[in-house]
Amino acid sequence: MESVIKSVKVTGMQAAIPSHRHSYVETPDIFSQEEADKICASTGIHSRRILPNHLCASDMCIAAAEELLNRLEWDPNSVDVLIYVSQDADYALPASACLMQTRLGLPKSAACLDVSLGCSGFVYGMWIASQLLNNSNGKRALVLCGDTSSRHLLPDDRGTLPLFGDAGVATAIEYDENWSDSYAVFGTDGTGGQHIAVKAGGRRHPTIPQGTPRGEKEENELYKDARLYLNGAAVFSFTLKVVPKLIRETLALANIEAEQLDMVVMHQANQFILEHLRKKAKIPQEKYVIDMHDFGNTSSASVPLAICHKLSSYFGNEVKKVMLGGFGVGWSWGGIITDMLPTVAPEIIEIPDDFEPLALVQK
Repeated sequence: MESVIKSVKVTGMQAAIPSHRHSYVETPDIFSQEEADKICASTGIHSRRILPNHLCASDMCIAAAEELLNRLEWDPNSVDVLIYVSQDADYALPASACLMQTRLGLPKSAACLDVSLGCSGFVYGMWIASQLLNNSNGKRALVLCGDTSSRHLLPDDRGTLPLFGDAGVATAIEYDENWSDSYAVFGTDGTGGQHIAVKAGGRRHPTIPQGTPRGEKEENELYKDARLYLNGAAVFSFTLKVVPKLIRETLALANIEAEQLDMVVMHQANQFILEHLRKKAKIPQEKYVIDMHDFGNTSSASVPLAICHKLSSYFGNEVKKVMLGGFGVGWSWGGIITDMLPTVAPEIIEIPDDFEPLALVQK
């Protein structure tokens, strides 16, 4: 699917990450030092940030959003749309976005909803928020992306443990009738759903016993099914098949050549995959962001986190033409080409352990 987004611009970004850092390279407790060094060289991941168990992805997003609203000097009452993109909802119900509305002080007239997407989620969230602004009297929106991917991992799964970290990012966008058009392309192929999956936890395969208590063998199987399964070979094959085509189609929709892009920021899956994509799409290194060394793969937060970390001083007074792309779990993918000139440069803060969690019953 293709979409032309009119009159919506990015106004600012803010990332929030846990203060707790872990590195298998520095602390090779599961891998040997040689193994850890090889993994780092291949994936580009040296360390990750891990959120304490008493906090959720929503808390990182709240911390980022509160700081961003303050830096933008936006009255929370002026925000008309909130999109929360996460695969780690606080509760089965209600939607976390509803609780965020109250916590952030947004008006009761605001449209707030959750979007359960991972690697492609940032691009989808930006598109959804933009369409809501374009087809309403709304002027401002917050797109909050966050996941606690580290909690989905088996403690002895050497294939996934070094890869995933936790983060939350808030992006502010607003309606501006004089702003240039943006161009977005999306796709979905559910035949790949099996290759990145957490099988247990939903209604199809519940963790809550439905009848008689489960036996030890069944509990052990459920324990594994409630953790992330990742087929790395299938992910790599999917990425090389779909993402170069996504880049070509998005460029064609925007009616520009790759050389006219100032920067490309794709989902930060791992360094090996991103380098293959860059070479296949013939994008120069200086126009291509790879930023997993300190954070790992942070799912829906990876694209805006990379912008906050690597491009904090990149956006000055000159408009930059940027391509943003996400791909992975689903299979799901999306790309957007947009002009960016944030009035607030992207930043990163650490969320303290004593941060007040988002609660079902709020003060």
